[in-house]
Amino acid sequence: MQRIEAEGLVYYCFESIPARHGIFTRAGGVSAAPWNSLNLGGNVGDDPLAVRENHRRMYAALGVNGDRASTVWQVHSADVVYAAGPVPGRRWLAAADAMMTDQPDTPLAMRFADCTPILVCDTRRGAVGMAHAGWRGTVQGISGELVRAMIEAFGSRPADLVAGIGPSIGPEHYQVGEEVVEAVKAHFGATDGLIARNPDDGTAYLDLWAANRLDLERAGVAQVEVAGLSTAAHTSEFYSHRAEKGRTGRFGAVIAW
Repeated sequence: MQRIEAEGLVYYCFESIPARHGIFTRAGGVSAAPWNSLNLGGNVGDDPLAVRENHRRMYAALGVNGDRASTVWQVHSADVVYAAGPVPGRRWLAAADAMMTDQPDTPLAMRFADCTPILVCDTRRGAVGMAHAGWRGTVQGISGELVRAMIEAFGSRPADLVAGIGPSIGPEHYQVGEEVVEAVKAHFGATDGLIARNPDDGTAYLDLWAANRLDLERAGVAQVEVAGLSTAAHTSEFYSHRAEKGRTGRFGAVIAW
């Protein structure tokens, strides 16, 4: 990924995705501690005016039209919605965890703090998509669902799709319970390369990056770029719900054609 500084903000972008996009760090906003400083989460206790200003700064730094931005109420599902633009009088389109659009000047925006940002771009059809993949969304196959939704809605061909797996909690930090292990096995058929065991106590650790890459590849996407940046290991740049014990903000991801 490329690290970019613009308008006092810092964000990362995938080298393989041609659409305008950015995964923003926590730098350059106006929120006070513990949400310092570019918190995009409106339901974590932060001042709503600060959150609104942070959104404005994010869109301005990326050079996209914030008035046309669309988002969803994230509920750890595998539901995908089409974004034609924001809904008048409402901040979000629907309760869902993935969006897609073939409309120009229609940024898609979501919020993260350990869950995985999945960005998808169809270079032939001029369409983009984004998903929010925690363990629940991952074992429901949200990455593959987004790809299949773009194929059905836009006539996308998997060979034309480029995907990026953004910063999220890394496999060395993401300890999970046995119910998650069983859910991983149920969806993927096995846990090899997805679950690692601590040799001392046998506790399980989930690799969200490998799991979502596998889901994308099973859906036919061959071009997948993985950021490899762990939010839990880089709290100076990213919010981490687990590393910061729930008292933290949400960083933003945006993609637009």
